[in-house]
Amino acid sequence: MHILNNISLRPYNTFGIDAQAEHFCEINGINDLKKALRLHEYPNKLVLSGGSNMLITRDIQGLVLHINLKGIELVTEDEDHVIIRVMAGENWHQFVLWTLDRDYGGLENLSLIPGNTGTAPIQNIGAYGVELKDIFVSCEAMDRAEQGLITFYREQCQFGYRDSYFKNEGKDKYIITSVTFKLSKRNHKLNTTYGTIEDELKKEGIVTPGIKDISNAVVAIRKSKLPDPKVLGNSGSFFKNPVVTSKEFAIFMVDYPNAPFYKVSRDTYKIPAGWLIEQCGFKGKRYGDAGVHKDQALVLVNHGNASGKEILHLANRIIEAVHQKFGIQILPEVNIIK
Repeated sequence: MHILNNISLRPYNTFGIDAQAEHFCEINGINDLKKALRLHEYPNKLVLSGGSNMLITRDIQGLVLHINLKGIELVTEDEDHVIIRVMAGENWHQFVLWTLDRDYGGLENLSLIPGNTGTAPIQNIGAYGVELKDIFVSCEAMDRAEQGLITFYREQCQFGYRDSYFKNEGKDKYIITSVTFKLSKRNHKLNTTYGTIEDELKKEGIVTPGIKDISNAVVAIRKSKLPDPKVLGNSGSFFKNPVVTSKEFAIFMVDYPNAPFYKVSRDTYKIPAGWLIEQCGFKGKRYGDAGVHKDQALVLVNHGNASGKEILHLANRIIEAVHQKFGIQILPEVNIIK
């Protein structure tokens, strides 16, 4: 483990924000992580993994720990299922492709989500009708204070919509080192009804899709809607879709009867944040190098040299405009480093 000084974090965050890390080290093993956490001369430590779900708004004083733990392990299997343990530094989409190559089902709807596996439970990543919690067994995490490994099972993770224990009570207390999943080996439960997956399959002439077909459809849809972070800096969906009560929903629909929505439960409805933002006139707008994507208003982008503060200023401006027009509060999905 080597500590480097004055390192640009531009290559380590998908927004491409050129913040500086005062000190920086790669974490390639569990022992590296223990040693780094015990470096008391660096009281301030920021954990960085794939950098896909964060907005850095300042230079980082202290030590940045870049989690680069690698490995995929088959834990156990039977005729119907397989249990897979994945280290935190593995790229998420590459892991999804690994499962598809072996005909393991469950992750196909989560294809092409940027970031690494270790941060997936923090966000309870989800897409096209599937959430990480649906195939999650447990995760192992290191206690930052005691440097011991603890196993968290599904119930303990308190998963919610883009939410978990690790974003709330457990925030800054633990570092996820591996995640364990239960995937199907046969009789895969296919989910094709959400979004435009069925339309994409029909376009390709696929009547009886397999898990690879669904993955390919999701990849095609995502590529058509979301910019490649390697080309245009972004963090995917910047905002959560707001969930409102049935009473709030009824009032909203009186004024906006043609608005899109999804019924979450008997008493709650989800309204697409992208639609709300677009109605406020932000889609495709650019303010310096900070902007809103031309095809998907849910995505904020860095056109080159925007600072994190400029992106955050735009986000706050959007939040205020949506609240003034609709009386609905939208919240950031990304982790904002202030």
